Amino acid sequence: MALLAAPPARRDRDREGGTAEDAEDRESGEGNMTDDELEISSIAPLFVVRNVPTALAFYRDRLGFEITFQGPEPDDIFFGIVRRGAATIMLKHIGVDPMPNYTRDVGKGWAWLDAYLYVRQPDALAAEFSSHDVEFFQPLKDGDDGGRGFAVKDADGYVLYFGHPD
Repeated sequence: MALLAAPPARRDRDREGGTAEDAEDRESGEGNMTDDELEISSIAPLFVVRNVPTALAFYRDRLGFEITFQGPEPDDIFFGIVRRGAATIMLKHIGVDPMPNYTRDVGKGWAWLDAYLYVRQPDALAAEFSSHDVEFFQPLKDGDDGGRGFAVKDADGYVLYFGHPD
């Protein structure tokens, strides 16, 4: 007759002490978490695009992003991910035209930007983008809120604001 192993939670409890719930908390990462561990460190918007390879090339060649995924197959690229620093943007072709916020008919004001990317040195980044012939949607300037930044349109018309609030 073969011996049966104890369930994982029981083995953990026996090895590390505590109850089965304590073992589950350790496995899930819950319990006694600090504010830093619970902090949300980034967000990745999903932009609907006309052509994923064209969008990926714009972000890589003009804005200096790294392509971290394109696929699902080399001859069928309808999804991609780009990253620069902590900023990640997902790009997907789903058979409909892109709809940047500034093109929407809204009843309560104008939503002109699609993403706000925090940068400490917007002046230096604007200079980098200028050297790559990036067209600015809004030039580098100080804002009414005490911040500083600029905006560009991507290959599908999405407006990205690069700056800091103060």
